Amino acid sequence: MTATFGQCCYVTAVHDVAATQAYFVDKLAFEPLDIDAPGWRFVQRGTARFDMGECIGVPEAKTLGDHSWIARIFVEGLDDYHAEIAPRGAEILNGPTDKPWGLREMAVRTPDGHRIMFCEVIG
Repeated sequence: MTATFGQCCYVTAVHDVAATQAYFVDKLAFEPLDIDAPGWRFVQRGTARFDMGECIGVPEAKTLGDHSWIARIFVEGLDDYHAEIAPRGAEILNGPTDKPWGLREMAVRTPDGHRIMFCEVIG
């Protein structure tokens, strides 16, 4: 039998779950998920899901340098997604750029400093 993988879910530690969920909804155009779990918030867009757990008193991701990268999400229509979130005020670290490894990539950062790479296969 062969294993079949499904949806990916990224679990992040954040200082303010309400503010981080609002950023994902308002700036990155994700949908909030209505799950009753104290200290947690959840968002999803397509098959990409983020579960955010409130971790007050731990170092924020922005202090971790390269260890703050948490996800690479493949998107069909990366330039369209960029055009959708740029006017919303998303913190875009670099706009869509073709890379020599065959991907068009765009990096964003969350309020806690988690960095997410959205990418599309070139060609």
